[in-house]
Amino acid sequence: MPRFYERKMEKVLEEYFDSDDAPILVIEGARQTGKTSVIRHVGRSRFEHYVEVNLVEDSEGPRYFADVRSTKDLYYTIQSMAGEPLGGFSDTLVFLDEIQESPRLLTMIKFLREERRYRFVASGSLLGIELRRTASVPVGSMRIERMYPMDLEEFCWANGMAKSLIDDLGSMLGRNEQIPEGVHRRMMDLFRDYLICGGLPACVSAFLDTKDIQAVRGIQRDIHRMYGIDASKYDLENRMHTRDILNIIPSSIENKRKRIFAKDIEGKEKARFSDYRDDFDCLIDSGVVLPTLCCANPVFPLAESMKRNLLKLYICDAGILTWLLHRTNARPLMEDLPQASLKNVYECFAAMQLASNGHRLFYSDDRRLEKVSFLLDDYGDMRVIALEIESGKDFRKHKALDNLIGSSNGAIEGIVLSGSGTVEIEGETRYLPIYAVIFMDAENQLSMRG
Repeated sequence: MPRFYERKMEKVLEEYFDSDDAPILVIEGARQTGKTSVIRHVGRSRFEHYVEVNLVEDSEGPRYFADVRSTKDLYYTIQSMAGEPLGGFSDTLVFLDEIQESPRLLTMIKFLREERRYRFVASGSLLGIELRRTASVPVGSMRIERMYPMDLEEFCWANGMAKSLIDDLGSMLGRNEQIPEGVHRRMMDLFRDYLICGGLPACVSAFLDTKDIQAVRGIQRDIHRMYGIDASKYDLENRMHTRDILNIIPSSIENKRKRIFAKDIEGKEKARFSDYRDDFDCLIDSGVVLPTLCCANPVFPLAESMKRNLLKLYICDAGILTWLLHRTNARPLMEDLPQASLKNVYECFAAMQLASNGHRLFYSDDRRLEKVSFLLDDYGDMRVIALEIESGKDFRKHKALDNLIGSSNGAIEGIVLSGSGTVEIEGETRYLPIYAVIFMDAENQLSMRG
């Protein structure tokens, strides 16, 4: 069993448990991201009585909860499973794991909150899909938080890097100070390890315990297959193509425009994006992929100019992508081989890190201006940040970014992230190391003004 690593979701759980009348917390996300482990870790340390109910195991086995029709039935069933007398709201936590397996319990959440018999928390791997199918969603009684794989900062913690050093690094970048060479090399070594390992806790545990790349790749292969099964779980009439879309994501990021084209899904030249709307929604709702929407005329706020039918998809974990691209060969990542298309891998990493930092992802794809990797809303200054990701030594060559900034009349700030340790401002463009994306929080955006 993978060991437990410190996660940022712990703080969310602690704050929830400190509150008295908050909506019931539900943590969603793709499988194997660590939802169950973090809830179990915090719950057992906080509550005298802890009951964990895995609704997948129950539906496939004893089916104790299959006939639950009321909160009274639920309480009796929980008490019968507990194996000990339970307390009340202040000292008893009930964890409903994989709650999407029981739509009936989802609709009870409102009453569980009102009755305050026990404290509840829930998780769901395909929750987004089920919520779209559930007729009576308890709006206002449920707070949903998405959990992603371990991000680079959490990976640094797992490797023994002190939080104080990471905080100091963020402060230095905020002041546009050059990072000491030794610190930069250490961060890039961890970054390359992260690209191989990814952030799925089982992979991180295997990597840190054994350094066996083949063992890590085996876990990633199995999880990727499971994601394909999960994404097509609701394909009851064999009409959906979620697995087809999932399988073409690696090749889609290699094409010139780096987005999914409808004609590539089934090889139909006249196919339209709308033909596969449900497939895309299922993949996104499952947490397996991260959507990045196109803005042809990027102005703040970006949602006003997005185009829903022009979509880039990124796998939710960089380690799975590098397994798909390189299999067990670590040389492309460790030696920065130019033929390895590392820019696409860097972009996948940035997409997950930015999403976990609270950003909604957009990109620029104006045929006149070419493509820029990501666009972000800067809510503090009410303008747009254009983020270009580069993996090679020519990171100062970014025609698309220059054209976009030049056409914006000061409404767009440019940031280039690369493997270089360069920290400087040149005109309207700021150069930062790739790991600076750790500190680009949606609520506390890095600014060129420090």
